[in-house]
Amino acid sequence: MNVDWLLTHSPALLIAIPLLAAFLTPVIDRINKKARDAFVIIVLIIAEIIMIALAWDVFTGSAHIYTMGASNPTATIPSQAAVPIRIVLEVDGMGAFMGLISTTVSLAAGFYSLAFVKKETGQGRYYTLLLLMLVGMLGMEFTGDIFNLFVFLEVLSMASAALIAYRFYYGDAVEGAFKYCVVSSLGALMVLFAIGLLYGQYDLLNMAALAKVIEYTTLDKIALVLLIAAFAMKCGAVPMHMWTPDSYTVAPAPITAMLVAASQASLYALFRICFSLYGLTLDVTTVGIIIIALGLLSMFVGVTMALPQKDIKRLMSYHAVSQTGYMLLGVGVGLYLLGKSDFDTYGMAAMEGGIFHIINHALYKGLLFLTAGAIFYKVKTRNLNEMGGLAHSMKFTTIFFMIGALAIAGIPPFNGFASKLLIYESAYHVSPILSIIAMLVSIITLASFVKVFHSAFMGPPMENAEAGEVPKSMIIGMAILTVGIILFGLFPGWVVSNIVHPAAQALAAQAGYIGSVAGGA
Repeated sequence: MNVDWLLTHSPALLIAIPLLAAFLTPVIDRINKKARDAFVIIVLIIAEIIMIALAWDVFTGSAHIYTMGASNPTATIPSQAAVPIRIVLEVDGMGAFMGLISTTVSLAAGFYSLAFVKKETGQGRYYTLLLLMLVGMLGMEFTGDIFNLFVFLEVLSMASAALIAYRFYYGDAVEGAFKYCVVSSLGALMVLFAIGLLYGQYDLLNMAALAKVIEYTTLDKIALVLLIAAFAMKCGAVPMHMWTPDSYTVAPAPITAMLVAASQASLYALFRICFSLYGLTLDVTTVGIIIIALGLLSMFVGVTMALPQKDIKRLMSYHAVSQTGYMLLGVGVGLYLLGKSDFDTYGMAAMEGGIFHIINHALYKGLLFLTAGAIFYKVKTRNLNEMGGLAHSMKFTTIFFMIGALAIAGIPPFNGFASKLLIYESAYHVSPILSIIAMLVSIITLASFVKVFHSAFMGPPMENAEAGEVPKSMIIGMAILTVGIILFGLFPGWVVSNIVHPAAQALAAQAGYIGSVAGGA
């Protein structure tokens, strides 16, 4: 197996390997538990390595097109009626960017899970579903086919719902999973109905082929509204965020980190629909304002709802809603300015800020949820009023929490500062009010996490807490995300130039997306 072969088939391999591993995991689980753990970690490491190689090739070269079942899977699709029949994977800069997030968070969650769920039953099912979550995310991020976007959304939703309810002996876990199922089913129906409207008009499912012929009819507008509503709901944007705290709070900590990445896969789908499928055919000013409004609502409502919370994971869940608002604001400003003379100056910077914040959020919010899980692992409670003095015995967890808290508040030199600064500067061009609200939310976020730090880590040691730090595998999981936070914070210029800018360019250039798949035909 040579490197060229691996890169050629990497889009399909990244979906096929964890999918095959998901079916093998229960079999290996019956034979040997340690072998199962090693197998899952090896699969996640392989996926991470392949994803890094694919992403680097995309960022330094061009998009990867992979046509399933074709004798030459990397060839562009000829302009003919049979084109939409084939399933096409299209990995451009934005898809590769999102793939890096999914594999990295999954790897951290996999290591963390080794000790975290060691005493639980049904671990074979747990790891199978974890791998299926990775399959669902990568499938959504790689597919060039709108119906398969729906299929992978369903794979991701079913695996996520089952893992939210994994600790079914807690009543709130079943309740959180039920709410997630209801929202996911509603969102999936909306997506499927929108696909039906588009297919009924154009007899096409390939997104590049659809983008080439879409006419922005009344039915197209209805489909757009349905798709925006469905994916905004799935990514936890206000006012469709009600499921987020209920589901994030009760899921096992590593799965909550995965759910953050899963929500961002839906956010990616929202952006892909707006930019790559509809592009300049839609009323970018109106849709941009709608997405900006969703962003502002999410930021403000999320952070204000977090302040009174006593449950540490519920508090962090509302902050996840708030941080999603920054991504919506940044990319919404980019969409608002799309096609205008100042897009290259301010619109692209806004998109870079919003997209940069996606990976930053996955890193620091994933880390914060893992630290919350570490606290629960030791003190068996999520109530901040029943904690205290944990810094005495959990030094690594304390450091990890401080790094995550400073990053989410946008304090330099951590990664959250760099992406938020890009959003502040570009949003100010549209309206100073946008930047003022965004900065105010960051200040309130810092105040909220100062409260958490004081409640959980300061003061005398707890008498009833299990002494000592969490197991090494949990520390490794937290360390993986921490390294990313620090590196992205110290070298933001390199990250923006080599990773974020190619992703933003790929998302903004609809003609490039169509041309990469259809060969400009």
